[in-house]
Amino acid sequence: MKKRALVVCPGRGTYNKEELGYLSRHHQDKTEQLAFIEQYRQTVNQPSVHELDGKDRYSFKLHTLGEHASALIYACAYADFMSINQDEYEIVAITGNSMGWYIALSVAQALSPQDSITLIDTMGSMMKNGLIGSQLIYPAVGADWKIITDKKTELFTIVEEINQRAAHALYLSIDLGGYLVVAGNETGLSAFEQSVPNIDDRFPMRLYNHGAFHTPLMSQISDVGKDKLTTLDFNRPLTPLIDGRGHIWTPYSTNPQQLFDYTLGHQVTEPYYFNRAIEVGLKEFSPETIIVLGPGSSLGSSVAHSLINIGWQGISNKAEFVERQKRDPFVISMGMEAQRRFASFS
Repeated sequence: MKKRALVVCPGRGTYNKEELGYLSRHHQDKTEQLAFIEQYRQTVNQPSVHELDGKDRYSFKLHTLGEHASALIYACAYADFMSINQDEYEIVAITGNSMGWYIALSVAQALSPQDSITLIDTMGSMMKNGLIGSQLIYPAVGADWKIITDKKTELFTIVEEINQRAAHALYLSIDLGGYLVVAGNETGLSAFEQSVPNIDDRFPMRLYNHGAFHTPLMSQISDVGKDKLTTLDFNRPLTPLIDGRGHIWTPYSTNPQQLFDYTLGHQVTEPYYFNRAIEVGLKEFSPETIIVLGPGSSLGSSVAHSLINIGWQGISNKAEFVERQKRDPFVISMGMEAQRRFASFS
């Protein structure tokens, strides 16, 4: 009998130095299936994803640019999705983090692959002439991977207070497992950095080449996106989709126009609640496993935080999660060499 699987699509920031060569390592057999991405990028005079993936050295300035990172991540995740052994897994729902929503639309077939790369590349390239705002990430989770509710509430209060100051813009961008992604203008972000303790000489961590997505600062980007992408052919997904509000788009009741409006409206300008999407996926679809598409594996920890937060299947802390993973992995991160074999033909 097939295992029920919830698929999670990655967002920006998942293709890093360790992921260089991901396509060549795992997907040399899928050049033809990814040709639509290369054809599109050729028409807009951008380097091919295989060229970027095949560089001798990872470059922050090159590989993290929105117009490159988005297409690279899409290519890796799309190829990973095609590698899932669907003789063993029944995909019951699909969700994603931030840009991962666009990838989810593709693999659920709410958009064709060609329309998906148009969406991903257009939105990823929207700020190539200058970022609007920026993002940083800060933890609200303990060493046991339990989300600290009081700390989270305190951080929300700090964000709201800073946003009330003159010339300061600061908002919650993504509720990401045990982390908060905060976005705003330079004045707002600097004020936040001065208002919270430094943790492990790592946090608060600025996210390089990331604009202030999922905040009102993106209103103009949302409007331009709607104007540029009116020809995209949105359809009812073939597999249920869970968005950044925890809303379910089913194959039976989805209104394509509303899906377009959400994708280029609310999803761009309002917070993305990844925790909520995972919780809804678990409670509404009862998956026997969660498959996190690559590249990268960092999203797996955010999924684990969400599991622990609701005590899913009795998992209440990091030690219990790690023990479960050793015994019978519930979360399969395809970006991890040791885990992708559980989900993939390769």
